[in-house]
Amino acid sequence: MRGRGLAIGMIGILASANDARSQFVVEETTIDAVHVAMRAGELTARQLVEASLARIEAYDDKGPVINAVIFVNPNALGRADALDASFERSGRTSLSGSLHGIPVLLKDNIETHDMPTTAGSTALAGWRPNKDAYLTQRLREAGAIILAKVNLTEFAATGITRSSLGGQTLNPYDTTRTPGGSSGGTGAGLAANFGLLGIGTDTVNSIRSPASANNVVGIRPTRGLVSRTGVIPYALSQDMAGPLARKVKDAATMLSVIAGYDPADPTTASSVGHTSLYEEAVDPEGLRGARLGVLRSFFGTGDEHEAVNRVMERALDQMRELGAVTIDIDEALDADALIRDVGVSLFELNAHLSSYLARRGAPPRSLEEILDSGKFEPVLEGVYRRALERSIDSPEYKQRLVNKGALQERVLVWMAEHRLDAIVYPLQKRLVVPLGEDQVERNGILASITGFPAITVPGGFSAESPTAPLGVPVGIEFLGRPFTETTLLRLASGFEHHTRHRKLPRSTPPL
Repeated sequence: MRGRGLAIGMIGILASANDARSQFVVEETTIDAVHVAMRAGELTARQLVEASLARIEAYDDKGPVINAVIFVNPNALGRADALDASFERSGRTSLSGSLHGIPVLLKDNIETHDMPTTAGSTALAGWRPNKDAYLTQRLREAGAIILAKVNLTEFAATGITRSSLGGQTLNPYDTTRTPGGSSGGTGAGLAANFGLLGIGTDTVNSIRSPASANNVVGIRPTRGLVSRTGVIPYALSQDMAGPLARKVKDAATMLSVIAGYDPADPTTASSVGHTSLYEEAVDPEGLRGARLGVLRSFFGTGDEHEAVNRVMERALDQMRELGAVTIDIDEALDADALIRDVGVSLFELNAHLSSYLARRGAPPRSLEEILDSGKFEPVLEGVYRRALERSIDSPEYKQRLVNKGALQERVLVWMAEHRLDAIVYPLQKRLVVPLGEDQVERNGILASITGFPAITVPGGFSAESPTAPLGVPVGIEFLGRPFTETTLLRLASGFEHHTRHRKLPRSTPPL
């Protein structure tokens, strides 16, 4: 069902990938390192794509069978060859853009004209849009190579990364656990070095949960900074797309490419005057003098929370050692209560997804038709049916929008009263859950409801275990005021530079 084995098998990549590796180590590489090697004649885009495909073949289809990839782009090598030819004609002086030759993993709810876009659902199997999503187009214009479409929780519905088309994606650090979600294919694929960059979408936790679970960086931008045109919707009041990467600077470079005004998405009008070259915000000493509010109510107090709390307290000590001032915020705020009383995703799912499906012009034309067809992931049936029972016309929905405004004001007041640069907390109160369980006690809802920007970065690992030889990753989230992505990137890069928690999983070693 997944269109990757034939695409990989036809190109004879392993020998070529090994040739590339004799000159350049692809594992854990960065955009800057790739471009330096290309200018020096030590690496081509084709070699980088071949090496990435070799890792997919070795570890996604075989070995630990991470199962992150749904489709490999059959045009990826042709695209790489065209970029290489253009670069050679310039005398190896002119890259096509800031992402020249960089393999990107794209969540499969983002439209691509040259591959199917299915949201992981067998109900949409084989459907190919006639054009790219706005952000896909921006990536290609910057020289990126869309290497593969990756798995997600079907229709981005929950945090487990399981779909009727793609099956269950595994966490490379502990294959008995989920990779978070819903953008878990992106997170797991980046952790395993199947590509350099990735795009996820985030309605509740869905970029930052996989970032936390897979020891990578995830950015949920301010609502309106990045276009959602061509992204299959879940709940438009909370939906956002954003970058995932192994390093803060790479995520920042990607954000510079995809941020900005899109006439087809009116929310992006608010981005005018607020975009930046975000990679310029990266600062190894970015924590010096920072004022960080520690949201204590987002920490757990039970035995099941000890592993995360241990990592968080060490991280806070490190932030203070690096020059930050931390101020405890003792306000009572419960993430689960926010989902229960303020979040609108289940109220909007039926209306917004069904409207998108109807515009496609081919069955299924609604969420109800998907349920009637039986072509869906069975564990999500309850979510879909609860969505059919809720409505954007209900008084409860309208009250939740009022509650949202009150929450935005409340958070801004905290930041003003304490003169904060950001608020800090664990993205999850407990470790990412074992396979077969639902994700619980995730804190990303605060950014999703307010629409404020947040970045999740590797914070460390739990204790090692037989199934997690490095431990299970724990992500730290920095949340800021609207359009303060540069501030968040400065803080996150300062923490990353001195702590260096990013590690290649033992299940996917160098080839």
